[in-house]
Amino acid sequence: MKKAEKLKKSSRQKRLLELLESDPFVTDEDLSEKFAVSIQTIRLDRLELGIPELRERIKQVADKNYKKVRSIIGTEIIGELIDLNLGQRGISILQTTPEMAFSKTNIVRGHHIFSQAESLAMAVIDADVALTGVSNIKYLSPVHAGDKLIAKAEVVRVRGNNHFVHVKIHINQEQVFRGKFILVAIK
Repeated sequence: MKKAEKLKKSSRQKRLLELLESDPFVTDEDLSEKFAVSIQTIRLDRLELGIPELRERIKQVADKNYKKVRSIIGTEIIGELIDLNLGQRGISILQTTPEMAFSKTNIVRGHHIFSQAESLAMAVIDADVALTGVSNIKYLSPVHAGDKLIAKAEVVRVRGNNHFVHVKIHINQEQVFRGKFILVAIK
């Protein structure tokens, strides 16, 4: 994020509101750097403006998106569904924990990563009921407990009742997983 010159409180708060409206997932740390103020100042600004902390903002966005999902119940989605354009694309975030990892290596078990990808693929298709018919997956690099996984799904083709969905999962900008799914809509 580009660093800004120091602004007056009212100007900073106005810009803070605009920035968080366009991107609700910006951290307090990033905001403090952008506005050249302390993290505490950002927190006080958010409190004055009635803007919740990052975790709550993510939850609010996710709650709106869960209501759009047709093929599975929102609580069955692994991770937080932060964007959904039904029949086209979606994004979810999964914060990994030590419980998801092998204790010896701290590497997250593959089924957690696959579950995030598959559930996002299911959520993004525009169907009432669907099953995974085929999946072609590849783990590209290890994921460690504490890593935040960002999954992006895209419906690339629909042929009859088959929905072809590609899912890529990244940590920061590095792709760690890719999956190609054929989901079968059941009438």
